[in-house]
Amino acid sequence: MKILLLEDDIILSEIVFEHLNEQGFEVDLVYDGEDAYDKILSSSYDLLLLDVNVPTLDGFELLKLLKEQSITTPTIFITSLESAKDLKRGFDLGCDDYLKKPFELLELDTRVNYILKSLQNTKISIDDKRYLDRLTYELVDCDKRVKLSNKEFKIIEYFLRHKDSIISHQELIANIWLESQIPSEATIRTYIKNIRAALGKDFITTIKGVGYRVNCK
Repeated sequence: MKILLLEDDIILSEIVFEHLNEQGFEVDLVYDGEDAYDKILSSSYDLLLLDVNVPTLDGFELLKLLKEQSITTPTIFITSLESAKDLKRGFDLGCDDYLKKPFELLELDTRVNYILKSLQNTKISIDDKRYLDRLTYELVDCDKRVKLSNKEFKIIEYFLRHKDSIISHQELIANIWLESQIPSEATIRTYIKNIRAALGKDFITTIKGVGYRVNCK
């Protein structure tokens, strides 16, 4: 697996570079957006790890250019930006995940491996018996298939990717909906109700006044 790493912090870039190499990945390290753009156009990568605030061409603008070139390589932003607005901008541009600085290398491994595994498998595992089918947007329970709406599928997938976290309404909105389609609180509760009907009422726990947490291993 080949990864491009764009990070202008010398110390952090070397730590991540060496760690990914130790994990068996081939890594190209660049320090500014224009070099990253040139590398991506001339090489083939399985994953892009992009800092946002870098010289010459920031990570957001870089991803925008890549999408205009129909380059759809999975992308994780590594950034200290924390606002919902920045988070939403990244996902609107087409990134697959966010890794907020500072982070532990174990978290990096988890996010990288999840995305790379997803590329190799159209099945998103929920537990030993159930999974999501990316090709059909269905929930598969043994041999029973339940068609999910686009939003239901994406919400479940997002919960599974962040199953150790409490997810707020604001975070769901920033990652699932476009700015022109911001839902009401009632709409979100309806989606959660539908997901519980499909997966069981205990699949999602409501943390009053905070958000939701998924219950699965």
